[in-house]
Amino acid sequence: MADSEHPRLILHDFLSLDLCKELEFIHKSCSTIGYRENVFSTTLSHLIATNSPHLILPFLPIREKLKEKVEEFFGCEYELFIEFTGLISWCKGASIGWHSDDNRPYLKQRDYAAVCYLNSYGVDFNGGLFHFQDGNPATFVPMAGDVLIYTADTRNVHSVEEITNGERLTLTLWFTRDKSHDEDIKLISSLSKHPCNSSDTYSKPYLPFPASQNMYWFPPEESLKYHSGFDIRCGRLHVLGYQICCKDARVKSSLDFSDILLEPLHLVKGNDLFDKEFSNILHLLQVVQFYHWKGPTELKRFKMEAMNVVQVSMSQQEEIRLLKVESLKDEDLAEVIFNGGGSVEHDWVSFCDVVDLWEAYTSNLWDNLVFRLPDWIENQSIFYE
Repeated sequence: MADSEHPRLILHDFLSLDLCKELEFIHKSCSTIGYRENVFSTTLSHLIATNSPHLILPFLPIREKLKEKVEEFFGCEYELFIEFTGLISWCKGASIGWHSDDNRPYLKQRDYAAVCYLNSYGVDFNGGLFHFQDGNPATFVPMAGDVLIYTADTRNVHSVEEITNGERLTLTLWFTRDKSHDEDIKLISSLSKHPCNSSDTYSKPYLPFPASQNMYWFPPEESLKYHSGFDIRCGRLHVLGYQICCKDARVKSSLDFSDILLEPLHLVKGNDLFDKEFSNILHLLQVVQFYHWKGPTELKRFKMEAMNVVQVSMSQQEEIRLLKVESLKDEDLAEVIFNGGGSVEHDWVSFCDVVDLWEAYTSNLWDNLVFRLPDWIENQSIFYE
């Protein structure tokens, strides 16, 4: 803890490494372009809007424990509301100068901040250190699981130095005393209108559906013309060595590439095409990122036998190439921005197992959300028991 003039708190190993990896999976599956250059974000409202409301559940115990810590440390028990919860990643070139977190008229409601680091300095990213202008510690060097808590006002003016390599990933929360800015009320309003609050069901209600294309195109100033830059979902796949192929070339002939990403897709690795249909680009990306979270080393390995894998045909090769050209106008930029994304040894047997594991994981979260939602709506508060 610093002196009373600059109150701040550091909690080491507050989050487990597996929870950090789970939140990383969510972010790399669902993120959109962020609020600053070379920054990407995943908000709880965005998860609801893209039919992934069940993915807010891993956040809930963290939110509650952090709020308790903040209230205890600053002596304001039962006074705070969570104003914002989001995953934020800073990639190469991202930085921010000296500021306080309430430095705009529309941010004055923010009283306290908590930054939870999901990966480690010097291992997963370089640069990006958090500096305070006054008080101690002057600089925070994080490891995965660490949390930095501080006041959002001018007592804790701070900056983040430029990222030089990798992707700095955090879970960031702001807390407020102003109930009108309670994030829960806004989220419950959205959830109340969502199909998860309806008696209407279908076989896989949890399949994600993308937001508008301009939320995924980087850099954002190119989103209206798509002459340069890249689609961040395809960029994530590209740096892991994957490509995509649409189900039907006849569909491709009548749609532009952004519409194709909403159509059924197949996953391609090298000359192998996984002969299973994914409903759209977000569905495919979630499964791939789930595979890279769990990894083949955690799965029982079997001798390679008959697989749902076929060789890419000549016509499919051309289709894959054209779709890559459209979605990745600047491959080099995608590799620079998402460098350090990590990879695992790929084998199709393990990947088949992961498809089933993803279904079970997602279905379980969805059922849990549907069970909890009536109580949230009744109490106008999102809580975890």
